[in-house]
Amino acid sequence: MLFVLLWSTGFTGAKLGLPYAEPFTFLALRFAIVAALLAVLAALMRAPLPARAADYGHIAVSGLLIHGIYLGGVFAAIHHGISAGVAAVIVGTQPLLTAALAGPLLGERVHGMQWAGLTLGFTGVALVVSGNIEAAGTSVTGFVLSTAALLGITFGTLYQKRFCTTMDLRSGSCIQYVAAGVLVGVPAWLLEENAIVWSGEFVFALTWLILVLSVGAVTLLWMLIRRGAAARVASLFYLVPPVVAIQGYLLFDEQLGAVAIGGMALAAAGVAVVNRPAPAAVKGT
Repeated sequence: MLFVLLWSTGFTGAKLGLPYAEPFTFLALRFAIVAALLAVLAALMRAPLPARAADYGHIAVSGLLIHGIYLGGVFAAIHHGISAGVAAVIVGTQPLLTAALAGPLLGERVHGMQWAGLTLGFTGVALVVSGNIEAAGTSVTGFVLSTAALLGITFGTLYQKRFCTTMDLRSGSCIQYVAAGVLVGVPAWLLEENAIVWSGEFVFALTWLILVLSVGAVTLLWMLIRRGAAARVASLFYLVPPVVAIQGYLLFDEQLGAVAIGGMALAAAGVAVVNRPAPAAVKGT
């Protein structure tokens, strides 16, 4: 639950910071600062480095997928005119996609009740953001970028579970942010003006996203992936849009209708079903 609460504040941070910097410029600066902080922390704590060159590659690929493609896709999609609600619905299919791929890629079994919970959770998320969809523009570029973000977080979660469960969270996260920073730095340099308005709101948003999201929430995500099945961890992302909606109501006076409140209940119920223990096998069957 702490992970869900922290991860959901990324929407608030983006909403506060994006008016003052272009998306890839914003992310490149964020990743560079996080990587520097983690490098100092890893050095002071004598965190072990990956043992093999292949481990460096696996950790970098995971960072490219989850930090670079996922965050870059979401930020750029909103910048190109698609609403946060539409982007949330597209990325909200991630738990279903993760569950479908967890079997062939990780050998994890998703039983019938979990599939029912995943479907129930997605229905709840769709209801929460359905009011935003009707009023949102449908940018083709935004749709493509949101889909790229969906694929990034899905394959990144699976890749992390498959290849990076033993990485040190301090040195490994530093490597991931360096790789992601290079990825978003290229379009920032080639396509954007790299101008930043250093307002109080931007500094607060940047600081929050660095410490609370990139360090706190991401560390919790790695710990969850290390300890749990990929489909169960992914189902927690169903709770993020409802929590974001509550934050929008409290901070920005964004109204919540009865349908949205009902959707929150469905999303929570879906996550509860997915995370129930698998039914025990019956003897003789």
